[in-house]
Amino acid sequence: MRMTFLIPVAGMLLWVACQNDSNSEGVQEIRNTNGPNASIVRNPVNADGSLDTNALARIKFEEPIHDFGTVNEGDIVEHRFKFKNTGNVALSILDAKSSCGCTVPEWPEDPIPPGGTGEIVAKFNTDMKPNKQKKTITVTANTYPNETKVSLTGMVTPEGK
Repeated sequence: MRMTFLIPVAGMLLWVACQNDSNSEGVQEIRNTNGPNASIVRNPVNADGSLDTNALARIKFEEPIHDFGTVNEGDIVEHRFKFKNTGNVALSILDAKSSCGCTVPEWPEDPIPPGGTGEIVAKFNTDMKPNKQKKTITVTANTYPNETKVSLTGMVTPEGK
C-alpha cells in the first residue's frame, strides 16, 4: 500500500524538479541581476584562469596594529581602525571576527566606494585579561586577499597592583 502511494509522489517530485525556466517559445529567461548586491558581486577570474585583481576592492588600513599602552584590568579599550578603499570597485565588508570574545568589532554595513574611507571600531574588555595582550580582528571583504588582519596590543595591569 505504501509503495503504491510513494511511487507516484516520487515521480511527481522528479517531474517538477526537472522543469526548466523557459518561456512559451522555449527560450531561457534571464533573471534580474540588478539586486541590492549586484554592483559588488564580481567574478575576478579571467577565462584563462588568471586572477584579475583590478576587479576587486582593496582595503588599506592607516594603522594595522594599535598599541593601546598600559591600562588597568577592567578597563574597556576602544580603537578606530581607519581604512581606505584603494581598489577600483566598491568595498563591502562581509564580516569581522575577533580572536577572543573579549574584543568586539563593529564595521560599516554600506559599501565604501573606490577612494572612500571607513573605520572598524574595536572594543576590548580587559576584565580578567591581565599582562601583555594581543587581540586580532580578521576582516573578510570583497578584497584581494579576501581576509585582512588588524591587531590591538598592550599591557593590562592586574587588578590590585
